[in-house]
Amino acid sequence: MSNDQLAEHLRFARELGVAGVSRDPAWRERAGDRSVHPQADRPDGPITIPLTQVDALAAVRADIGDCTRCKLHTLGRTQVVFGVGNPNADLMFVGEAPGGEEDIQGIPFVGRAGQLLTKIIEAIEMKREDVYIANVIKCRPPQNRNPESDEVETCEPFLFRQIDVIQPKVIVALGKFGAQTLLRTLEPISRLRGRIFEYRGAKLIPTFHPAYLLRNPSSKREVWDDMKLVRKLLTES
Repeated sequence: MSNDQLAEHLRFARELGVAGVSRDPAWRERAGDRSVHPQADRPDGPITIPLTQVDALAAVRADIGDCTRCKLHTLGRTQVVFGVGNPNADLMFVGEAPGGEEDIQGIPFVGRAGQLLTKIIEAIEMKREDVYIANVIKCRPPQNRNPESDEVETCEPFLFRQIDVIQPKVIVALGKFGAQTLLRTLEPISRLRGRIFEYRGAKLIPTFHPAYLLRNPSSKREVWDDMKLVRKLLTES
């Protein structure tokens, strides 16, 4: 690994929340019980998540690179928006694609809808940094149109790899497109929400997208019901 590659790897690790590394050989072992490394409880503990998961996510990000696999890179996207949060999260949120603010900052759900998502997370007594947030598509479609089938086919394997690395207990699919894409269905979100689906080793709960709630605040009640179900699943597992 060159010095430039090492510097990029460490930079990305910092973005994922890593504050340091340990030379302890035990640190290289995957935490099969998803427990925290013993040194993490010390005041000078290096990090609080298994480094192997950080490495695995960094490898996925490196594989994506400055992606040119589909036409979106020619249609005005600024950068790839990979994902953000705790690589050891029990709860993962998946939306459809980055919007304008996300395209600028390179972080999913940072606009008005993202601010509402943060409040939804806090409503179940969690913090944004406790969960992992990603999208089916990693690049912004022009004018925020729905991703097209060839774009989904090209990009969703990277989402699958993120899910398989993180191994969340619960996945919340945000909005019609995200839920329909993950579940391979054309059922409307109004019929999908409130139900539990098995998905890549996790329980998947579809719900309304925060952007939809900004336009239809009366639907917040249904989302709150869905999030109470999420909280119940997390405490039971």
